Amino acid sequence: MRLRISQAATEAGRPVAGIQLLAVSKTFPASAVRLAYTAGQRAFGESYVQEAMDKVEALSDLPLKWHFIGPIQSNKTRPIAENFAWVHSLDRARIADRLSAGRPSNLPDLQVCLQVNVSGESSKSGVTPEDLLSLARYVQALPRLKLRGLMAIPEPSDNPVDQRLAFARLRQLLEQLNAQGFQLDTLSMGMSDDLEAAIAEGATIVRVGSAIFGEREKL
Repeated sequence: MRLRISQAATEAGRPVAGIQLLAVSKTFPASAVRLAYTAGQRAFGESYVQEAMDKVEALSDLPLKWHFIGPIQSNKTRPIAENFAWVHSLDRARIADRLSAGRPSNLPDLQVCLQVNVSGESSKSGVTPEDLLSLARYVQALPRLKLRGLMAIPEPSDNPVDQRLAFARLRQLLEQLNAQGFQLDTLSMGMSDDLEAAIAEGATIVRVGSAIFGEREKL
């Protein structure tokens, strides 16, 4: 997988050091995470709070960095705020308030990305592009949260051109925010089937599950 990322970076004319691999370990056991750790992986993505908490406890002897990448329920914000280093899927002011209030003061600020619904799918989470600026301003003003960038899960496509168009949209939105005075540096986009297109459009974090762990079982 690291070779694939390196090749995509080379083709895009980008330094591979600017692209982080996030291993999406949701639905895979703690033993699989431990095995990935022995291969050099340190950052892992989870989408289900209780499953993640079980792994955090089981793997507390390892220096792992946990990223929450799934939809966030209001009643699950405290364990996320207390145990994760990053949240990629913030899309509502109410959730931002709860994450800010729940983040322990002895921990570094929670690093957050705003999830944007770039494809306009009714079934997808994410703030609309039209509402992004107001949410970004709101989150930036909250204590104990550090707004780092944007995340998207575009509508699936086998067409590399369509893939790149969706990722380009997210990059353009980040550039527009930075033109408004933000200093965002993170584009969390690209998964196992489309990471080359994402890297070509500036991804700094690619979220890869099946290409690392194999096909996941349905919960």
